[in-house]
Amino acid sequence: MPNALLLYPRHPPTYWGHDYALDLMGIRAAFPPLGLLTVAAMFPSRYNLRVVDLNVTSLEEADLEWADLAFTSSMIPQRPSLEQIVGRCNRARVPVIAGGPHPTTFHEEMEGVDHFVLDEVEETFPTFLRDLENGAAKAVYRAPRRPDVTLAPLPRFDLIDLNHYYSMSLQFSRGCPFDCEFCDITKLYGRVSRTKSPEQMVAEFELLYGLGWRGPLFLVDDNFIGNKREVSRLLPAIAEWQKERDHPFSLFTEASVNLVRMDDLMDVMIEAGFDSVFLGIETPNPKALKKMKKPQNIDMRDDDYLFNAVRKIQGKGMQVLGGFILGLDDDDDNAFDAQIEFVQEAGIPMALIGLLTALKGTNLWTRLERENRLLDKPVQIDDTSLNFKPQMDPATLVEGYLRVIGTIYDSTLENYFDRCLTLLDHLNPVPHLHKRVNAHILYAGIMGIRRRLTPEQLSPFSRYIAKVSSDHPRLLPLAISLAATGHHCEKFTRQQTVLRSFKDYLKSESAAFHEAGRDPGSAEGPEDHLVRKALQRAKRRRNAIPDEFRFTGDGVREALADFELALTLEPGPAGPSSATLPVLGATTQQAGVPASELGGARRAEAK
Repeated sequence: MPNALLLYPRHPPTYWGHDYALDLMGIRAAFPPLGLLTVAAMFPSRYNLRVVDLNVTSLEEADLEWADLAFTSSMIPQRPSLEQIVGRCNRARVPVIAGGPHPTTFHEEMEGVDHFVLDEVEETFPTFLRDLENGAAKAVYRAPRRPDVTLAPLPRFDLIDLNHYYSMSLQFSRGCPFDCEFCDITKLYGRVSRTKSPEQMVAEFELLYGLGWRGPLFLVDDNFIGNKREVSRLLPAIAEWQKERDHPFSLFTEASVNLVRMDDLMDVMIEAGFDSVFLGIETPNPKALKKMKKPQNIDMRDDDYLFNAVRKIQGKGMQVLGGFILGLDDDDDNAFDAQIEFVQEAGIPMALIGLLTALKGTNLWTRLERENRLLDKPVQIDDTSLNFKPQMDPATLVEGYLRVIGTIYDSTLENYFDRCLTLLDHLNPVPHLHKRVNAHILYAGIMGIRRRLTPEQLSPFSRYIAKVSSDHPRLLPLAISLAATGHHCEKFTRQQTVLRSFKDYLKSESAAFHEAGRDPGSAEGPEDHLVRKALQRAKRRRNAIPDEFRFTGDGVREALADFELALTLEPGPAGPSSATLPVLGATTQQAGVPASELGGARRAEAK
């Protein structure tokens, strides 16, 4: 019997990943590798399967010794981890089969992979396995069409330890009826939302319930309401299933803003147990929304349509998580304050704000290419990198972006807690969505967060908890959960600031070195001494970066290598850094990270 090792590369830290909040609960990852677990269910029973999710455990030599084949599924930000996996498999002489969004877009640039099974694989994976067993496997397999998602099997959740994850994930649909200029979803999955049947979804709910899962469950669809007819058939079935079991799952998903126009549908979502929804709000600027072809976010009769939409959804009982983009063509210097004001006044605690990125294959990419505005360089795993020429001065744009995230996730968390209180003031406390929690558990949660906060965050946190206890006691469990999320978002913002400051320091030092006219010579001399001193200072700065802020693909090692090279060479035209990655492209249905998570249109990560 063949031994198939299913490997899921490590994600870099993100706002969506909740890394620092999960640490409070002793949980290792936010979401399981849903796509990989679905593929696992496509193997014949004669295969022995083992899943290694590098977000929860390490890849051991014993795993590679056991494996006859290694299968990977990855998104673009996972590329550094994937490259390490492929290298280890190559050295262990274990054949590698790769799929997912990163290989689908960039397989021609990848090395060390024996076979690619790309696109949606329900129809092609069995063919690949048959060819492999017959010794006739091709290098690349592409899906001939978009498959019927009712062919998707029950994911093999039994292959992972559910206790390692904050939330489980399921998928109802693929595709979206809207064709926003910056988004690649319709290019990958079409404008007709293909859905599973209510019976399928109930069976998947039952599977998780039978395995003992209780708690958050993410419906990872890019637009859960993309097929209103089918979602209207699904929701009553879920609502009935949840009610019969006293609502064991708290549900959340992604949807388009026109959800607010579906009053009856929102009511059934509440009955079914949805307590949160992620909306691609993008910007409060109607001109920019029109240009990006996002009509669902505009109402010509209501200048405050987006604000009122958020407030109405909150009034139904669902928290709104929002995605926002900076760097749009119609953004001006007022865009930054407008984003801050909207996020604060609407009461959106978790606001994912990113810089616009042009994805290959999108309408935005085509337009910018036509306007000669694409930059001939890869995109770094860096929230402040740009792969196109914005209308705004790039330095002003990046500076403004950093000010926005530094304000909404300020070091004291004052602004964050203010947003939480605004949310709680307008959130309808639906009883089955906000069950009572034992006082000892609440106390433990409060004290657990206090131990992680900085001294300047303690007073705002105490005032926040006191206010919620007085005004919204039933929502205290939610308030504690929101505080944990705020702790993560502030710390992640600080991490990004520290890493960027280090790289900016290297650029500044390099420029100053050459501007001073210091030309390195071939023999030992004063210039060599200056180079050594500059490198020593840079390494001290690198060593001062906290270990918890470092991750595979953070670009620190590459930036330092570039700095050392710059000090020993004549200054010349700037080229692409070795710390860069290809322009982000395809998405996949694996774990659910929204567009703004990776910078505006960096649509992908984890469906």
